[in-house]
This record gives sequence, structure tokens and C-alpha cells, in this order.
Amino acid sequence: MSDIQSPAMSEGVSGGAPQESAVQITHVTYALFALGLVSAGLLAVAGVIIAYIKRDDVNGTYLRSHMDWLIRSFWWTVLWSALTVLFIIVTLGLGVFLAWIPFGIIWIWGAYRIIKGWLRLAEKRVVN
Repeated sequence: MSDIQSPAMSEGVSGGAPQESAVQITHVTYALFALGLVSAGLLAVAGVIIAYIKRDDVNGTYLRSHMDWLIRSFWWTVLWSALTVLFIIVTLGLGVFLAWIPFGIIWIWGAYRIIKGWLRLAEKRVVN
């Protein structure tokens, strides 16, 4: 009947569809994470900052699961990378060659998380 939306709907906090701008920001956040795979994670830091800032704005929409997914992906990657670096330090560099194996696994896992999440975003579905 009317094109007037309530303030809750315009903020994307109701159970309805999120604003198109919020969807675009989520796409940009995934792009930053993807570029982080080839920039030693630097652009992923920008992505996680955006995810933290926009997370509350998308409460009640499927985008909230995407922001949470990206934040969890970031921190798990940091944890596993730190443990790998610790392994290198503890072994006094003897395991540097072997460290490429866990770093490769971490990279593949990160790529999987980005691809899965981005595909679900394109399908307008929650990611879990």
C-alpha cells in the first residue's frame, strides 16, 4: 500500500530484508577479506573493522550471520597463524620449511570460508 518504512525497517533491524547499502557493504567486506589472502592479511584487518562497525546495523537480517562469520574467520586465522609462528620460534627455525604446510592449510581454510560465505550472501542466505 505504502512505500513508507518504519525506522526499524530502514535500519535493517527487523526480520525483513536488509537495505541494499548494507548488502553492498557486506560484499565489500568479503572482497577485503579475499584481497587479504594475497596481502598478508592487511586488507582483512580493514574488513574485520568494517564487520565490527556494521554488525549491529544488520541485526535481525541474514547479514548479521555474515558479519559474525567474517569476524570469527578473522580471529581463528590470527590464532592459527600465531600458533604456527610460535612453532617456528620454539623449534629455532628448524621447522621453517615445515611451517609452510600449516600456513598453506590456513590459507586454504580462509579461502573456503570466504567463498562459502560470499556464495551464501549472493543467495541471500544465512551462513553458518
